[in-house]
Amino acid sequence: MLTSRFATLHKLGCTALLSLSVLASSAYAADPVKVKFSLDWRFEGPSAPFLMAKAKGYFAQEGLDVQIDSGNGSAGAVTRVATGAYDMAFADFNALIEQESQHPGTGIKGVYMLYNATPAAVFLLKSTGVKTPADLKGKTIAAPVFDAARKAWPAFAKKVGLSKDAVTWQSADPTVTANLLVRKNVDAISGFYFTNLLNLEARGAKADDLTIFPYAQYGVDLYGNTIIASKEMLEKHPDTIKAFLRAFNKAVQETLADPVSAAKFVKEQDSLIDLPLETRRLQLAFDQLVVTPETKKNGLGSVDTQRLSNSISDVVSAFELKETPKTEALFTSALLPASADRTVR
Repeated sequence: MLTSRFATLHKLGCTALLSLSVLASSAYAADPVKVKFSLDWRFEGPSAPFLMAKAKGYFAQEGLDVQIDSGNGSAGAVTRVATGAYDMAFADFNALIEQESQHPGTGIKGVYMLYNATPAAVFLLKSTGVKTPADLKGKTIAAPVFDAARKAWPAFAKKVGLSKDAVTWQSADPTVTANLLVRKNVDAISGFYFTNLLNLEARGAKADDLTIFPYAQYGVDLYGNTIIASKEMLEKHPDTIKAFLRAFNKAVQETLADPVSAAKFVKEQDSLIDLPLETRRLQLAFDQLVVTPETKKNGLGSVDTQRLSNSISDVVSAFELKETPKTEALFTSALLPASADRTVR
């Protein structure tokens, strides 16, 4: 009788422990870590890996509930993180340099350098007669005031032997700059290569009609867009950042393997986009900016420390900033996925 009673109690205890375990698992599964993430721009081809990671459940598998919002420029994305409105964002690394120089100690850092080179470029119609960057002297270039190529113009001008005041800048909304060039209201426009090229083609301009000066091809050795994280995330939730990057990196690898399929996740997000156009935009961005000799050597997401230091100095000079941030204040490789997972072929 006594033995039977102990057996019953033991059985009840095990059942209770099992129930608690199930409840704990259910609570964990129902309560993922929320992360607010901002893109640098609209939902376009290059945002595919972010949207894929969410749609295919890669973030969820890491215990994350990621909210992905469109942006209105890299400066705005950095500000969203700086003010605490967002935990992480995708932004031009050079905008982060500017932010840290002007407001030291914000603690925001890049944690995954997706664009290994700057996509900044100047576009003209061949009918202008401009054949070399030196021929830009005296021309009018349209761009938003926050445009990365406009901000980095002094660095480009220095490389091609022009003064920073060699051209006249006309401020314009990014939605109309392509129209201004096609209608010949300005001599040139500046912006991201993969954005302006396709926007111009969509407005009737053919590739053969254009003269393009990509900054990277003229010695402007700046990094491009990086995933950034807030000071609070870096200090209090580094494991959350690691989980985010593992999921994202997996989607990047799948995007490299099959960009056509990856672009469909952008269409799922915004049914109004032109899928063939955004597929090509994605391929242009990844072919030129993600797969580079440096990423083939060091892997996705990483940086070369000396190059990073040089690029920071170039940006400080180009933007006429007063303070030069230290490399360790702007980027960390400590949270990247395993090297084997970031290999590029």
